Amino acid sequence: MKIGVIGGGAWGTALAQVMASGGNDVRLWAREKEVVSVINSVHRNTLFLPDCPLSERITATGELGWVGETDAILVVTPAQHMRTVLEGLPDNGRPLILCSKGIEAGSLKLLHEVAHEVMASSPIAVLSGPTFAHEVAAGLPTAVTLASADEELARDLAERIAQPTFRPYATGDVAGAEIGGAVKNVLAIACGVVDGAGLGQNARAAMIARGFAEMTRFGLARGARVETLGGLSGLGDLVLTCTSTSSRNFSLGVGLGEGKPARELLEDRRTVAEGAATAPVLREAASEAGVDMPITQAVCALLEGAQVRPVIDALLNRPLRAEGV
Repeated sequence: MKIGVIGGGAWGTALAQVMASGGNDVRLWAREKEVVSVINSVHRNTLFLPDCPLSERITATGELGWVGETDAILVVTPAQHMRTVLEGLPDNGRPLILCSKGIEAGSLKLLHEVAHEVMASSPIAVLSGPTFAHEVAAGLPTAVTLASADEELARDLAERIAQPTFRPYATGDVAGAEIGGAVKNVLAIACGVVDGAGLGQNARAAMIARGFAEMTRFGLARGARVETLGGLSGLGDLVLTCTSTSSRNFSLGVGLGEGKPARELLEDRRTVAEGAATAPVLREAASEAGVDMPITQAVCALLEGAQVRPVIDALLNRPLRAEGV
């Protein structure tokens, strides 16, 4: 099978390696000319995933149309650029597997809704879960959610891309898979703030639990299933990204907790911390849905320049409430 991968960052490269290791020929599109050149010449992505030797089945390109001439396409672009990238692809009915995490600014649409608008004839699936790119590329055991409204498609794609160390679990709950992946990025920033501010592990555990309550409230309001939110793409991904400095979002939060300005932290980053872009969009979507998300609001305040201590004090002085609410 010929697989296209759109996005030459660490995650896109890791997924290309997984697909190639399964015996597929992979066409990897990257925006950066140096990434294309070095992958084709020495079979490494020295810019984004330097420690991983890549399969010779991977061919890099800067031409979107050539990637479109494949049997299925994994889309691994930043969420806010997905619409533009998809508009550059031929709508030829090939299955699209969306591997980015976020909510589109302005429209407040989930990414599968964006893809349906742009690529009306293409079947859409979503891949999400607890995945650090360097571990996936190294062949360490990983389990993910693969969601599609067409559950037969989800099962078929899961069987095609599965490997002993890469296990996709199929579901029909696309909204749940996407919302878990988007919201956890924002919550990971919050947990990083706790760490950077030196508030302790008790506080971080509380942040994860209360953050999961926020994720669940918002997910249910947008049609997600509670079991999906409690699965790999929700709780599983939340735990991973809220407890490791390998998470870009967690590391951003650590810097904010230490009192560093958000602008400075974001300017220094070669890779994208999706939670920074998602937080204000999620705040707007939650307000529209009538869902209370105080942790998300706190993250937005810090990204917009608020001081750490007053934001933390505001959270700690919220009225007490029953658990589960």
